[in-house]
Amino acid sequence: MPGGTDSRVVAPPPARPGAGVLLAILLACWLVPLAAYAIHAAWLLPPLILLGTASLLRSGRSLLDRLVLALALLAGLTCAAGLLFTVWPWGLHPVPVTGLTLTVLALAAVLSRRAPRLPRPRWSDLVSLAAAALAAGYLATPYLRATGFGQRLNLAMIGEDNARHPALFDEIGRLGGYLFIDPDTARQHIFSGLVHYPQGWHFTAALLDGFQNPGDAPAGPALLNHYLFWSLASFAMLVLVLVWAAHHIAGPLHPLRRLVLITAVTALILGTELPRLLVAGYPSETFGLSLAAILVALVARPLHRLREQLILVGALLIGIGFSYYLFLLPTGAMVLCWLIADRRRLRARPGTVAIVAGLTGVLAPLIAVIGVLVAGQSEALAAPGGAPLSETYNTVVGLGALVVAAVLVRTNLGETTWRRYLGVLAVALLFSASMAAINLINGDPPAYYFGKSAHLLILALIMGTAAVARLLPVPAQNTDAEPRRRPITAALPAVATAALVTLAVLAGTGLLGFTGGFFHRSASNTTWTQDWINRDRSAITRSASVTAAAARAYPAIPGTVTLVVDGKGEQSYRESVFLSAIQSTTAQTETGIYFSVFQEPARTAEVLRRTPRPLRLIIASPAAQQGVDEIVAADPSLREGLTVVPLKPAKAR
Repeated sequence: MPGGTDSRVVAPPPARPGAGVLLAILLACWLVPLAAYAIHAAWLLPPLILLGTASLLRSGRSLLDRLVLALALLAGLTCAAGLLFTVWPWGLHPVPVTGLTLTVLALAAVLSRRAPRLPRPRWSDLVSLAAAALAAGYLATPYLRATGFGQRLNLAMIGEDNARHPALFDEIGRLGGYLFIDPDTARQHIFSGLVHYPQGWHFTAALLDGFQNPGDAPAGPALLNHYLFWSLASFAMLVLVLVWAAHHIAGPLHPLRRLVLITAVTALILGTELPRLLVAGYPSETFGLSLAAILVALVARPLHRLREQLILVGALLIGIGFSYYLFLLPTGAMVLCWLIADRRRLRARPGTVAIVAGLTGVLAPLIAVIGVLVAGQSEALAAPGGAPLSETYNTVVGLGALVVAAVLVRTNLGETTWRRYLGVLAVALLFSASMAAINLINGDPPAYYFGKSAHLLILALIMGTAAVARLLPVPAQNTDAEPRRRPITAALPAVATAALVTLAVLAGTGLLGFTGGFFHRSASNTTWTQDWINRDRSAITRSASVTAAAARAYPAIPGTVTLVVDGKGEQSYRESVFLSAIQSTTAQTETGIYFSVFQEPARTAEVLRRTPRPLRLIIASPAAQQGVDEIVAADPSLREGLTVVPLKPAKAR
């Protein structure tokens, strides 16, 4: 039956407050954020909104259920509300944003006649939160051990996208909303290729960051620090919702099975390639996958309260569409399967279905339509490249065989939830195969976006390990028909089995033992997590050293384009990309960075010809200086408006 995590206790609805009480409540909705802002405690407002939203939901048995569902609802609605926040005069200021949000919550409570109420936390809630915190903290270790900006930058430069995402995060915070609303103005502040990029995560992170530092936009090294914090927080959210989703699909579990499942899901996240999302700098995908995980869980095991199920599904589709619309097609297909399967239930709420379907149908595909029709982003689907995919195949085949076998056991397959789960898994598999087919049709092996689609499939398989956990033995209960046994003796076989399964999972994922586990990277016998955690933070690359030194020695000059020229073209490109992101000058440096020439000195010559003046070149090597001298000597007209400054990069700290 749907609603395995729902509370069935129905309390009589409270009476609606009188006009005077309602006016006082609405006044408090604005006075509370105003007071918090005045005493520099605005950071307390987002948790207050989360708890307030959770207290008005009625689906879910535990506190974690409520919090995750509230998080899903707020994530999707925040992406949609960003359209309003972008055009109203207050931007992302925490007082009006919170005032409006609390007002909406208060009116929702009055109209639904729901008094704020939260379930008591359970031990499994605390363990799940601890697992997410430990996993995120473990992956944050390299950044936490870094002793200076240079070392953190060196770690961030592993992924080139860690230059572009901070730029979006920065400019959305500065301009106060989505960049695609006013693309002409946005192009004056940021690289034009990012104007129509899905911005749901960047908007949400910038909005939340404004509560931490109202009126004080981070800049320079602080910008990178803030971006890395929200990237880590997003990965922690992914771990938490995956643990929650696996439990939601499983339904009621014995505490022993629940503990094994929490351990298994966390270990599989760390043991597969999912940590690559953090290492390579894919926060938008991380955010989109988090929302997709909740959606998969709600499709496999729908909530008992149909109205809340509909609203949550609509909000999740909107959030996915705004943050990473590649996943919109498969998740939309999953929702369609659920709508068909539950069509009789849906007839009971025709008004809610019509309203949610209308809003979702307009908002969810909005960013995809803009990206495809305005920015031509559909061409990127056939993009080659990406990481080697052998670990992807290992995960899909190995974990897939285990999960499907467990689902097909009569105990699981007899339940509607697991039959629905197989449908979800089939959609994810078909979507991943379609992405591979696009590459194959273009004459390339499965590449970049196939890997992205496979992440959704891996996500569904990790959640499916709940089917395995349900098959574990549990301590036998004493009955009148059986002789009473000592509790320890009765529990010993089940506990031993659980311990052996846990050890097998930890060894198989590479978290325990001396091998990289079953899901190790193709280039080495280590997982993504092991490679990341064991990285030598003091071994700073030349590009990171040059970029950190340039950021310290040569702050941005308004109206002047600043670029780095090094001995190799690829070094010059990466150093300039990261420097411009740190200095918030990606719009000014675009013409001097983004073109196909990488050979030196041809690249430097192209930079001098294409870049508007005034231009400042930071010379990072004698070879670069010699190249500039020869180019300018051959064409003296290039000297006009040009300033050449030297750089002696010391070992960054």
